[in-house]
Amino acid sequence: MRGLPGYGGMTVAFNQMPAGTDLAPLFQGLKNNSCQCPHWGYVLEGAVRMKYDDGSEELLTTGDVFYMQPGHTAVVEQDTKLIDFSPEAELKEVMNHIAKKMAEFS
Repeated sequence: MRGLPGYGGMTVAFNQMPAGTDLAPLFQGLKNNSCQCPHWGYVLEGAVRMKYDDGSEELLTTGDVFYMQPGHTAVVEQDTKLIDFSPEAELKEVMNHIAKKMAEFS
């Protein structure tokens, strides 16, 4: 993930994730063990299955414009590249948590 904050309180990010990536372990310990930051964006290529706290799922594929509501996790089904826009404060909280989890895993 490469993020650039400072766009009216939003961070613009380019994300690239390989097929098979399951983001759920990175969110363990957050409310409902899921990302609580909303994201708006566009899938440049690939496919990612979103799983929401309410039990619903959504498959995002190449060319989709999306809104990921707070309370989600994801599994990457195909190598994926996407651009997203996220509120800076909420994203910072989630990314700090992910950094701690990554340190635990290494």
